[in-house]
Amino acid sequence: PFSQAVECNGFLFFSGQIGQDPVTGKIVEGGVVAQTERVLLNHAAVLKAAGKSFDDVVRAGVYLTSMSDFAAMNGIYAKYFSQPFPARTTIGVAALPLGACVEIDLVVRA
Repeated sequence: PFSQAVECNGFLFFSGQIGQDPVTGKIVEGGVVAQTERVLLNHAAVLKAAGKSFDDVVRAGVYLTSMSDFAAMNGIYAKYFSQPFPARTTIGVAALPLGACVEIDLVVRA
């Protein structure tokens, strides 16, 4: 039980997204590159529903099960954001839901 996004004090707090295909419910194949792309497409859908875009993102939290995937994730991530880039934290974690290798949450200007 969770919300895709919650508004509070002028911000939208987006729940973390993993590389889960919204049609099949399964993690997309192709490792961190394909999963990061799917994560950001999933966020794009929630942003659009909120009337927002990646330009409204002020902070991102990235969670990786392998920090050696950082460069590959960052290459895909960079395609979705422009200057001034949002603040970002990247954290190495032991595991993510459904065996995902990346999860990203966002804070967005309301």
